[in-house]
This record gives sequence, C-alpha cells and structure tokens, in this order.
Amino acid sequence: MREFLVREAHGGGLMGHFGVKRTLDILDKHFFWPKMKHDVEKICNRCITCKKDKSKVLPHGLYTPLPVPNEPWVEMSMDFVSGLPRSKKARDSIFVVLDRFSNMAHFIPCHKIDDVVHVVELFFKKIVRLHGMPRSIVSNWETIFLNHFWKVLWGKLETKLLFSTSHRPQTDAQTEVVNRTLSQLLRTIVQKNLKNWEDCLSYEFAYNMTVHSSTNCSPFEVVYGFNSLNPMDLIALPIKDQDSLDGKKKAEMVKEIHERVKYKNQQYATHANEGRRQVTFELGDWVWGHMRKERFPTERKSKLAPRGDGPFQVIQRINDNDYKIDLLGKYSVSDTFNVTDLSPYVAGEDSRSNPFEERGDDKNQELKFNQPQAPAQINNPKDALQIPSGPITRSRAQNLKEALIGLIQDILNT
Repeated sequence: MREFLVREAHGGGLMGHFGVKRTLDILDKHFFWPKMKHDVEKICNRCITCKKDKSKVLPHGLYTPLPVPNEPWVEMSMDFVSGLPRSKKARDSIFVVLDRFSNMAHFIPCHKIDDVVHVVELFFKKIVRLHGMPRSIVSNWETIFLNHFWKVLWGKLETKLLFSTSHRPQTDAQTEVVNRTLSQLLRTIVQKNLKNWEDCLSYEFAYNMTVHSSTNCSPFEVVYGFNSLNPMDLIALPIKDQDSLDGKKKAEMVKEIHERVKYKNQQYATHANEGRRQVTFELGDWVWGHMRKERFPTERKSKLAPRGDGPFQVIQRINDNDYKIDLLGKYSVSDTFNVTDLSPYVAGEDSRSNPFEERGDDKNQELKFNQPQAPAQINNPKDALQIPSGPITRSRAQNLKEALIGLIQDILNT
C-alpha cells in the first residue's frame, strides 16, 4: 500500500513526476508512516520515466589533465570554432592554437572547407614563425588531424600527436574554456553586425593581456616576463621597476614566474575536482546513458523528446572516465561514453515506468481474481486471507470479506 501511494503521488494520475521533495509535500498532506522519505527516495530514484526524460550531464569523473609543460610554447593544443556566419572575406571558422603552459592563444580565421595543407600553412605562418616548433600537439578527432599527411609531417618533425575526445572535461577542459571565452568575447564586441567578427579577432591582444585565475599572471607576462603596453599605459605614470631591470635580474624574474605558473597548473586539478566525485563501473554493470544533443541530434530534435535511454550493459572499461557500453544496435554512434553521461541502473520492480504495468488496473485485477482457482485454494480460506501486494481493489476486498466469513463459520462449527 505504501508503494502504491508513493507511485500515485509521484507519477500517477495528474502528477508530474516531480522530485523527492515535492512528492513528499504531496504525501505529507494526507499520510504519514515511518521512513516515508526513504520510501519516496527509493521509488523516485528507480523511476524509468524520470531517468529518460530528466537525464543530464553528471559531475562524475575526476579531472585528469595531461602532464604540465615546463616552459612556454613547447606543448600546444588546437581546435576549430566553426558554425560562424560568413565574414566579409567569406571565412566561417576560427583556428584556435593554445599554449598549454601559459594559456596564450592565437585566433586564426579560416574556412571550414580548408584542407590539411592549408591548415599546416596557417600554422607555420602564424605560430611557428613566432614561437618555434612544438614537442607535442593535443587535438580532438577532427578529420584534418587524422589526415595521413598531417601524421606523416609531424612524425618527420618528431612532434608527438595526442588526441582528446570532444566533451571530455577530464582532459580537454583547457581548450574548451578558451573556445567558450572566445565565443563570449565575439558576442560582446560584434553585437548586431555579425559579419565583422573577423575584424574583431584583433582582441586576441586583450585575451592574452588578461590575468588568468589558474596562473595569477597574464599569458603575455608568462611568455615574455612583462606585460606589453596597452592604452592605459599611454597615460603619463612613473616607470615601473621591471622596465629598468638589468638582464640578470630580468632572467631571474622570468624564472620565478615560470616556477609559480608550474605550481599553479599542478594545483588546478585539485580545484577542478571540487564538486566532482569519482564514479566507476565494472564489466557487466547496467547503466543509464545521457543523450547529448550534439551526439544524438535525431533523438533530441524536440524539447519534449527523452534525454536519456537504457539500461545498457558495460562491455569494456577503458579507464576510470571512459567506458564502452552495448547499445543493442539502437543508435549509429560510437559506443564509448564518458562517465559524466552515465549513471548507475538500479534493478528491481520499482524500475518500470508504469506502476501498473505488471499488476494491471482494477479491471485486470478483477479478471485475475475471478479466474478459476485450484480446489485446494478455494477450500482453504486461510490462503485467501493473505494480503496481496498492490492496491486493494473492490474485487480483492470482496474476496477477503468472503474468506473471512468462511473462516468464522468454520470456527463456530468446530
């Protein structure tokens, strides 16, 4: 009876599958029993309708960054910001190159259809001529970065290629933050004249002059040891001490900045893991999967479409943050999921979406109890007095009443 009441308050009738608190508020007006909150949490957490329609990215998996570089512009990451309106020069994308040590970035306008040769040419013209050759390059699984020419070129130059899957906050958060910051910067500057976004890329200077919370220094200062002049510096002010330092002191100051930045970068993982928790799954575990809009565009076309699906079984554990699951041939996407898109599946009878799916409604219950029973069950009224699971319908109440009358008569006759 308690389960029936909780199911009705949570998702039965005109109820809207609200959370634990609202379900408790509904029940508190009419009922009370010990451990009522525990029962409500148990059923709400096992509701399939809520699992599918309220699925979201979870704070699962700890931040596991790549090894921190020791100096600027020896380890870089790169990505593309696409989907922009065509500029006056018919460009629609931005090639973003980031120094993983100092967070200095260069924003290079390009075309989405540019081939790998053109991208390499841009990289050498805009990056290599300023900062030299990198030891390693981190990128996602873009087609250009998987091109044979790209791999052979960097193999000949002894530059190591590393790959991070998109939407993996445990590894590529640094590049994702830069892309997000760039998009916000362009939105605030471009405003209504959207085709002028390419002219606004000169604000790269402002990005590299801004102090970053991860290093407590601006990227420009980390790389060169001082901040370049900006419009505020044109005002007549006393000359700063570092502008008149001799070479030896200047070198010591740059070295001190680099040591401080390395320490800050190492501490970033600790701050990034605040609010996150490590969740691991084993081979054979059953899980729910969150369907990201960019990964499941067909299933997420409508705002009313379910946002999750499952349960699916874990078939391989790649590492603590990535798993392969058996999609049962339902979706034509990669079967590798990040732990942020997975949540444990708790098996049990509470997991069905319709609380009456197995037990049936009153009419079905009446048909079930009105079916012919074995003579032993009819002749033994004590068996009929056993309280059945589920709601007490009229048919069940009538059967209990008849069984009770029959039991009283047998006692009187003896």
